[in-house]
Amino acid sequence: MNAEARQEGPVILGAGLAGTLLAIFLARRGHSVRLIERNPDLRRHTAPAGRSINLALAERGIHALKKAGVFDQVKELLIPMRGRMLHDPEGQLKLQPYSRNADEVIYSVSRSGLTATLLDAAEQTGKVEILFNHSITGLDIGNSELTVTTGLLDGAQVLRARPIIAADGAGSLVRRTLAEAGLIDASEELLSHGYKELTIAPAADGGFRMDPNALHIWPRGGFMLIALPNPDASFTVTLFMAYDAKPGFEQLDTRERVLAFFREEFPDAVPLIPGLAEEFFKNPTGILGTIRCRPWYAGDKALLIGDAAHAIVPFHGQGMNCAFEDCVVLDEMLATDNALSEDLFARFSESRKPNADAIADMALDNYLEMRDRVNDPNFHLQKSLAWELEAKIPERFVPRYSMVMFRRIPYAVAQRRGAKQAALLKKLAHGAATLADIDMEHALQVVKDELPVMDPDRLADQALQT
Repeated sequence: MNAEARQEGPVILGAGLAGTLLAIFLARRGHSVRLIERNPDLRRHTAPAGRSINLALAERGIHALKKAGVFDQVKELLIPMRGRMLHDPEGQLKLQPYSRNADEVIYSVSRSGLTATLLDAAEQTGKVEILFNHSITGLDIGNSELTVTTGLLDGAQVLRARPIIAADGAGSLVRRTLAEAGLIDASEELLSHGYKELTIAPAADGGFRMDPNALHIWPRGGFMLIALPNPDASFTVTLFMAYDAKPGFEQLDTRERVLAFFREEFPDAVPLIPGLAEEFFKNPTGILGTIRCRPWYAGDKALLIGDAAHAIVPFHGQGMNCAFEDCVVLDEMLATDNALSEDLFARFSESRKPNADAIADMALDNYLEMRDRVNDPNFHLQKSLAWELEAKIPERFVPRYSMVMFRRIPYAVAQRRGAKQAALLKKLAHGAATLADIDMEHALQVVKDELPVMDPDRLADQALQT
């Protein structure tokens, strides 16, 4: 090992989505960045199967990619999804649009394709050096030193980096090191449910075998199956369910039980996945959980960002979008003082922490909605009422889903206002069977009395200036 520490500038750990996007922003501000990634370059190697839930790109993420100057390259990777396509146990389909506005859609995007595009853009800045196949085997926060190993006999070296920016995901070594040293408080709340990925291959003619412009959901109360389209006309399919419930992953321990379960619960999906049992046992069962910590930094020496600071469950499609918004907020703060200082990290942490906690809570709530509430007639009635109110008084009523997915309203504001709106919808829809049963003039007056006028653009700008 080379015992002599080399003096370095900012080092980002993790060349995934958040780390690479942040490297681009820092490079555009004039910083020379070293980006360290333990895995091989995915542009030249195939990623392991079964570990990457397909991604949903929404307004916050699109805004970040535009600010970084890479959205034009990303557009060709996107498939618009206009709503949830619900599959009932008999195989009947029902589209539940995401919005009353036809142009408000979310996009399915390949994680690997998007990451590759960002890696190319980072390298093109001329100020980002990416080290693949480099593992962090030692971390000394006090001395701002990293021990980096390449796996070669002479491949270990010590790097001095200030700051160390941790974009190394939910299992962040930096976060755990800071927590063990008592520098931050951190919690890891594992969900009792996990996930398993499967694949629907393209049709024989190379086309899609289901509607590609929808997120397909087989909601079954305590569990669900979803499928998102890919540019090659395949679908990434994910089963979410508990480990030890009935049914649960622990019960699905033989080929026969897996096939019987799918034939019973998702009969229309079975013919689309001919290698279902083989792929089920080949791919790992992933874990789901929520990371919370405070603060997200240690002096001017270390900063947590993205999943390293606030990993969330994937049920609102906001994990990547939230991490990208982290990068935008930090970049905007650097616009006034381009120093990676303790003051900057403190302001960033205090600004983002309430919003990260809010989307973590809303993501957990959305799991219940996706697997259960979407089958409730009263849920659909309240959604129809929400759309009617939005159409008539959009300055006062914006559905929570729209605030999260199609606006850049701070998550904490969307959560608070969404809770108030949900209470109003429940009250106004009480005893009604259809929209015609609701006194719309009364409903409009109630909303005007209870909800102040909201300016989404102003709120978004305020979030960046905090």
